[in-house]
Amino acid sequence: MAIIDLIEYPNEARNELVHRVPEDGSGEFRLGSQLVVRESQQAVFFRDGKALDVFGPGRHTLSTNNIPILGGLIGFAFGGNSPFKAEVVFVSMREFTDMKWGSIQPLVYRDTELGMIRLRAFGTYSMRVSDPQVLVNQVVGQQGSYTTAAIDDFLKSVIITEFNDLLADVQTSILDLARMSREVADGARAALADDFNRLGLELTSFQVGAITPPEEVQKRIDERSGMAALGDMGTYT
Repeated sequence: MAIIDLIEYPNEARNELVHRVPEDGSGEFRLGSQLVVRESQQAVFFRDGKALDVFGPGRHTLSTNNIPILGGLIGFAFGGNSPFKAEVVFVSMREFTDMKWGSIQPLVYRDTELGMIRLRAFGTYSMRVSDPQVLVNQVVGQQGSYTTAAIDDFLKSVIITEFNDLLADVQTSILDLARMSREVADGARAALADDFNRLGLELTSFQVGAITPPEEVQKRIDERSGMAALGDMGTYT
């Protein structure tokens, strides 16, 4: 196996959270190998499944100064140039925007006027990596490349669970609920912060696009609104 003297990942895909070098297995490096980390990246140095250090943007020369533990892991029979096996995981630190969330199944909501009804909700959110080591250890594992699409379904389920719990605490009618989308979004973002942090992620924004009832519930709302309008007209006759 050829020794890797220059470690970099310049061609990061737009939706790529993590890329491992090499993608499969471990690579051979040596003291003096150059590690180039782009402005939007951090690089986590792994050996035997253990994170040794995290490098920020810039050019780094691998040495026992910036990774002290290497001194005890490699031999010096070749003047400190003996190769050692490791992996470097490049983590994108930029913000991932306009990610979608939504309820696949209707959510049950206790309306103060209509009783138990079903709702659908959807919107968008943005996130960024806050802790590269936690993300790699808790989510990515040994995968060579990890994109937002890979974590999308899991995050949607986390969001819907918290959103459903939040709705249970909101005591109002669906008509008022639709007008409270900003307050609901702020509450959901606060509730989701710890869930994202445990994955090494930061939820930077959260929007509720719409909260809508199914057709039969909308029909009941329209009928009730029509009856209310007739009642109001009666006050002028």
